Amino acid sequence: MTTYIVLFNWTDQGVRSVKESPKRLDAAKKQLGDMGGSFKQFFLTMGEYDMVAVCEAPDDAVMARFGLSVGMLGNVRTQTLKAFPEAAYREIIASLG
Repeated sequence: MTTYIVLFNWTDQGVRSVKESPKRLDAAKKQLGDMGGSFKQFFLTMGEYDMVAVCEAPDDAVMARFGLSVGMLGNVRTQTLKAFPEAAYREIIASLG
């Protein structure tokens, strides 16, 4: 499984109905699970982003479909980062010429 960091910001629509946000999170977790992925961690954050999640998915295409389908609902905008674990980081750095 590949790890992804997902940065979320509420849209105007999403913040107007913020009390429904936990239900939307539950639906998103189920949706990603149905696609073969999972939420590993989820945080409400202060600063530039409203929420941050650490997710896993079988591949980039699954994560792209998930991000697009969540965005289509109009409650959040997402920015997804592919994450390399420490072992992969060390391997990448060691392979440099």
